[in-house]
Amino acid sequence: MSSIQDTVQNALQNTVQKVVDTAIGIVPESWLPGGTPDPLMHRHGAIGAQVSRVDGPLKVQGRARFAAEVPMEGLCHAALVYSTIARGRVESIGTEAAEAAPGVVLVMTHHNAPRLSPPPLIMSAPNAVGASSLPVMQDGEIHWNGQPVALVLAETQEQADHAASLIAPVYQPAPAITSFAEARANARSPGTILGQPVEVETGDAEAALAAAPFQVDQIYRTPRYNHNAIELHAATVAWVGEGEAARLIVHDETQMLNGTAWSLAQVFGIAEDRVEVHSPFVGGGFGGKALWDHQILAAAAARIAKRPVRIMLSREGVFRIVGGRTTTEQRVALGGKADGTLSALIHTGIAAMTAHNNCPEQFTFPARHLYAADAIKVSQAVADMDVIANTFMRAPGESVGTFALECALDEMAEAMGIDPIEFRRRIEPEKDPTSGKAFSSRYLLEAYSQGAERFGWERRSPKPRSRREGEWLIGMGVATATYPYLRMPGGAVRLRLTADGRIEAASAMHEMGMGTATAQAQHIAERFGLPIDQVRFIQGDTTLPPGTMAGGSSQTVSVAAAIIAAGEELVRELLKLAGNDSPLAGLKPGEVEPRDGGLGVRGDPARHESYVSILGRARRDELVCEAKAPAPLEMMRYSMHSTGAQFCEVRVSEVTGEVRVSRFLGSFDCGRILNAKTATSQFKGGIIMGLGLALTEETLFDERSGRIMNPSLADYHVPVQMDVPDIEVIWTDKPDPHAPIGARGIGEIGITGVGAAVANAVYNATGRRIRDLPITLDKLLDRMPDAA
Repeated sequence: MSSIQDTVQNALQNTVQKVVDTAIGIVPESWLPGGTPDPLMHRHGAIGAQVSRVDGPLKVQGRARFAAEVPMEGLCHAALVYSTIARGRVESIGTEAAEAAPGVVLVMTHHNAPRLSPPPLIMSAPNAVGASSLPVMQDGEIHWNGQPVALVLAETQEQADHAASLIAPVYQPAPAITSFAEARANARSPGTILGQPVEVETGDAEAALAAAPFQVDQIYRTPRYNHNAIELHAATVAWVGEGEAARLIVHDETQMLNGTAWSLAQVFGIAEDRVEVHSPFVGGGFGGKALWDHQILAAAAARIAKRPVRIMLSREGVFRIVGGRTTTEQRVALGGKADGTLSALIHTGIAAMTAHNNCPEQFTFPARHLYAADAIKVSQAVADMDVIANTFMRAPGESVGTFALECALDEMAEAMGIDPIEFRRRIEPEKDPTSGKAFSSRYLLEAYSQGAERFGWERRSPKPRSRREGEWLIGMGVATATYPYLRMPGGAVRLRLTADGRIEAASAMHEMGMGTATAQAQHIAERFGLPIDQVRFIQGDTTLPPGTMAGGSSQTVSVAAAIIAAGEELVRELLKLAGNDSPLAGLKPGEVEPRDGGLGVRGDPARHESYVSILGRARRDELVCEAKAPAPLEMMRYSMHSTGAQFCEVRVSEVTGEVRVSRFLGSFDCGRILNAKTATSQFKGGIIMGLGLALTEETLFDERSGRIMNPSLADYHVPVQMDVPDIEVIWTDKPDPHAPIGARGIGEIGITGVGAAVANAVYNATGRRIRDLPITLDKLLDRMPDAA
């Protein structure tokens, strides 16, 4: 019955979406965000400058406090015990030895854990952020190998860890699906892919493929990847007060402040305003800093023990209970015509998932929007497995989807005898290929031209194995990067203008190292005509106006839209305060503009009054205004995407098969760049993560037991200094006229296209196509073509 209900619900959702899209398409442009061009869009001052992070001094001095560093009186420490089977039940769990161990305060299992509701699954409600809908330690059922079955509280971390080692559960195993091949045989439709249709088809792509004079039809595979942010997942929690008045205080490392507060309230059955979440600094997120079992278990244990609790997962613990990117198997089929264009583009496949999470790894999204073809078909399914719930991981879907799509394009370009960049020029669409919407702004071909010139693409030989230096074969590859523009609804900002002319902005946003506070301080300084040192941005606390999640490369524009709305309110209130003695008397908001530390009349440099003067005459110490961002209607009117071109040069040892990336350049079209310094860091970080995706990273999964076998940085290989070449980053800096400040997100696009650029370069060097990641020497050593 539930499957029928899901089908009906998904059909209704798709119908409603089509009606809304149609309505948005006919409303006047002026009604939409960006309908009236933002004057800051083309202004160069604070915006675009290379400003160092405002939180940099705090971090280098060790004064930036993270979740596991918050002191609390009476604090005790937690350790978890993880299951060693994939499915079944806990038959017995002896806790006596652990309870008798030195320093132990509490041993919690499903026998004595408080009754809790299951976490609300992410996207099941506006503020739901549960990574899984499974109940947390409410019964003896085991759903994956690594599931927490016990928690120990002790006076020190060492005592907690020792006591946890004394607990040896006895299990009653049950059959489990831990083989992707077995799960794939029973693949299902996920209903929707992040609210988008699972299948999109224009024309008869299979027939067009069969009739095409040039054909590429291949399977591409990507493995599991795990989150490994430098800051381990941690929380420091306490209950304050008694009974119905008790409040839950959580110091967390989260990308989802308000969602975490709301979701924890649902789990514990209390009002949302009785949960406070504080997360001013996060040591890396990439999608993994969400609501997992450890925060819930820590809060539950703190409630029983009536003491504050700190829980910090070990690196192995992160692998056991924090999901990552899931495995995919993708088919890309292209039909090419004699004129070097496409008659068919097909992208289908399967991603592993669980029955209790909602992250289908949207690998078909790039194929829906990037290239023109006479007929397009995209579709994806999910295969349920008994494993840790997978989750979002930097550019979920697009990172691995571009690997398959862009490798296939390289194969087609070779088959046609066309340069890979020229091929992409020939299939550049005039409008979105599947939705038919106009692009809000698209300069992908300009990014390719600039990147090719800077990288020296003209030196690439189209014939594989044409360049060598001793044992090293040298090749070049290229691929398109892409990530959608997203602006989350519901964000608000409070602006506080003080009598000395300073502005403080506050919102429950997140700082994960990407420079949120810095970029928004630049934005505010430019918008209100102030030096940046007179601006302060406060984030990371649910007692502030509600923010949006830091995900989908959406936070910058989501905050910016709320700042614009609050700024408009501030100008209105300032004009009311100005009074008849002001040079601004009688003017309307549209007739003035913030500049030079005050308000001035548009087109009249002489008529101006400072903020200090306006507040002083009104005898006000401060003026506070708060506003929410308008709904992100621009996303429904236009096809909005950041794009880029990734250029890679590799050297491959003909003796050992070792792959070394010797040069890399990313050329991006992401709208207006707000801070050249932090943007460069974001792009480079994404590219480096992409090198790991391409060459070194893989979660080794034992399909016999369902256990992750390399849960450490010694065995799970992230790129280190010797793996990372000289990386150059350039951008078009062309504002998107329909986005706040002309900007689009940049946090995730850097990783997209990297896997394909590396794989295409490896082929150009060796003549060997690798279609399953990572590209390791064993896949190259014995299978290189003989030297010509």
